[in-house]
Amino acid sequence: MSPVRQPVRTVFFGSGSFALPILDALIGAPEVALVGIVSAPDRPAGRRGAVTATPVAARARELGLTLHQPAALRNDVVRAALGELRPELGVLADYGRILPQVLLDVFRLGILNVHPSLLPRHRGASPIPATILAGDPAAGVSVIRMDAGMDTGPIVAAADWPLDPGATTPALEAQSAREGADLVRSVLAGWIAGSLTARPQDEAAATITRPLRREDGHLDLRRPAVELERQVRAYEPWPGSFVETDAGRLTIVRTAISALTSQDQPGRLVKQDRFPALTTADRRLILEEVLPSGGRRMSGPEFLRGRGRDLVGSTVR
Repeated sequence: MSPVRQPVRTVFFGSGSFALPILDALIGAPEVALVGIVSAPDRPAGRRGAVTATPVAARARELGLTLHQPAALRNDVVRAALGELRPELGVLADYGRILPQVLLDVFRLGILNVHPSLLPRHRGASPIPATILAGDPAAGVSVIRMDAGMDTGPIVAAADWPLDPGATTPALEAQSAREGADLVRSVLAGWIAGSLTARPQDEAAATITRPLRREDGHLDLRRPAVELERQVRAYEPWPGSFVETDAGRLTIVRTAISALTSQDQPGRLVKQDRFPALTTADRRLILEEVLPSGGRRMSGPEFLRGRGRDLVGSTVR
């Protein structure tokens, strides 16, 4: 009879909501014993600036798990705090920071990073919006052994599925988190036992994403409509997609695509049946749902019956 293997002492690094299903998968995994959680510090959020915990920190407190929220990672205090936990394995998802080598060296079994793309495609800060924006035929998650680079470590496992043609970033994030939780749970036993090996990434195929900025949401109507429709879905909820009109900023929430007419000129707000539409480089972008400046979310027809009525035929920027 083989000896009973003791659960491996494990530290989880995570901050955002993508990490929650992965944390929950570890809590229920017999292969690991969670001895600590590392998350970003509580920060002011919202219009009132109320100090708010990250989703992972809130879950750790709810479960009574040991929680560390260092403001910086490159110091001896953080390394000493982790060392006191005597961890053997780390798991990271949606933490938001690159770990220095001095911390990676603390873990005998390394740190497994759950990343929501098919690496080496879409490394970096915004892989889920990038997947939608590029019109990739498939989405996926990868588990890599972390190194000191940005999502450059060797691949332990990956899973993919056809990308829903109407996927938004929140929907794809939720699906990727579920798939990532299942994937990391499936590799734990093999990784701990040493029966799994990681393969190097193909550097020639790597692409990099960056943090999104508010100005990225501007819809350039000189571009094809299919690209703009993807942008609306990719940039929900942040940074959003918008145009500037004579009545202020108009945020575009949901769209469809239709053919241009012979009279259309790119960059106009026009009327198509009951809906407002934007004329682009090649087709019309039908505005099914919008958010006017200073207003509330509303359907396209509702907007057209109200303040949008006077904008028909005008140029947007």
